[in-house]
Formats: sequence, C-alpha cells, structure tokens
Amino acid sequence: MRMPNAADSSKTLRDGIDRTFVIAYREDTTMLASILQREQLSFEILRQGEGEIPAHFSRSYACLMNHCKAWRQVIASGKAALIMEADFVPVNGMADLPMPCDLTDDRTALAWLYTCAPQLYYVTAEGFAEGFSVSTVAYVVTPVAAIALLELAEQIRLDYGESDYSPWDSQIEGFLRSRSLRCYIPFRNYGEHGGIPNPEHAQNRDRWRQLSSCHRADRLYGELAFLPAYATNIWEFRQARLYARMKGLGRLVLGKFLRWKVVRSSTQPLRLVSFALKRQGV
Repeated sequence: MRMPNAADSSKTLRDGIDRTFVIAYREDTTMLASILQREQLSFEILRQGEGEIPAHFSRSYACLMNHCKAWRQVIASGKAALIMEADFVPVNGMADLPMPCDLTDDRTALAWLYTCAPQLYYVTAEGFAEGFSVSTVAYVVTPVAAIALLELAEQIRLDYGESDYSPWDSQIEGFLRSRSLRCYIPFRNYGEHGGIPNPEHAQNRDRWRQLSSCHRADRLYGELAFLPAYATNIWEFRQARLYARMKGLGRLVLGKFLRWKVVRSSTQPLRLVSFALKRQGV
C-alpha cells in the first residue's frame, strides 16, 4: 500500500485546490495571510460585516453561517477549495503536502486537514483514508459537498434554532455519507487549532457529553509556521503538544481511532492497522 506523504504524492494540496477561504470575524489574520502568500496559495479573507450576524445568534450558529458564506463561494466557483478558520496555524510547507483525497472521484465530498476525535473507516489502495472527524478548522470541500452542507445548515436551523447551541460540525460526516458522499481524514494534520476554545463547548458539556473543552492536533506533518495563540511561550506550547500526542496514542491503544469492530468487518484489516500505526509513528 502506498502510504501518503509529501515525497511520493503526485498531486499536492496546492495543485488540487482552486482557492483558499479564510473565515474571520475580528481576528488578526496578518500572520496567517503572510504564510498563505509564502505557500503560494490564492486566498480570500471572508469577514462578516457589522450587523451581518444578528446578536441573538449563538456562537455555534454564527460560525455555521460563516461557513455557509464560504460554501456558497465554492458552489459559485464550481471547484474544490480549502476553507480554514482564522485561528488555524499551518505547518511549514503545507501547500506541498499531498492532497488527502481523490478529487477526480465524483463521490469525494470533504477532506479534513485538521482533525478532532478522528476515526478511520477504510483505506483505499491509493492510501486515502475515509473516516470521521469533527471541527471545521481546516478542510478541503467540493462543490457537490457544499450544496449538501447548505441543506445541513437549514436542517440545523429547523432542529436547534438560531440562538441555541448545536454541535453541527459533528453531523457533517454522517450527513454527507447518507448521501453516498465520502469524507477523508489526513495521514497527519496539516496544522493546528491555535485559538482559544469556544466557551459554549464547556457550557454545554452536560447536554453534549462528547464535547471536549479543548482540542489539538494529535500528530502533525511538521513544524508549525508560527506559535499558536493558545501558548504564551514555547514551554506552554510544548506542554500542549505533548498532551495532544499522548491523547492521540491513547485513542489508538483504546481503539477509538480505529475501532475493533471496523477491523473485524474489513476486507483489508492489515491496511487499516498499518495506516493507524504509521500515522502515530509506531
């Protein structure tokens, strides 16, 4: 099996996407923009104007509306795009890393570049990993998926309303899979969630027990381009990264990344196990 990495991939992230959309509100995007320029990625900062997001919207619903704005841009362009939130911190050389999915497949919907609570379902002969993740910090999305995700946004509005909290990002993979579309997780993360967690996560943990108040990349492709905002110094950063690595290894050992049921029912169990072990450097 070909294990995806920057050395043997014939199609890089830069080759595969038409444009990068950075979703921002009031965040300073100067550093991120300079990195995207250095990576030679064509990008656009999407900011909501004053009053564009009503005051009664919950933070989670406002975030969803921000992503809807980017999805409409993807539909209009008719090409796959990279969407990232303003607190994403890329690794150096991100654009030269391999595209984590096959964009020529009509069923390809979305590929996370940053994963949270990822699960592995299947590994193709080409080395692409179908799976599950939450968080919309950074992902590649196709026009067909963007159309479907706007339907999901409307369903979220009807089910939860505009002012109530909803973990809508955890519903993306299942929603797209129900439409026979495929979602992919990367071999390793292309960057880190560098911001402070949404306080709504902690406030709603009694209602949504699967919520984590903090999430970080368990395994990175390389060194981050700059120090994330969550770390005030290099020691705090290293402590956070160590915790993330240990948590990733723990999820692997406990069968949360690759569930035993998935391995037992797979026609290619060794391919799954090999991907999971190599992802963590085991």
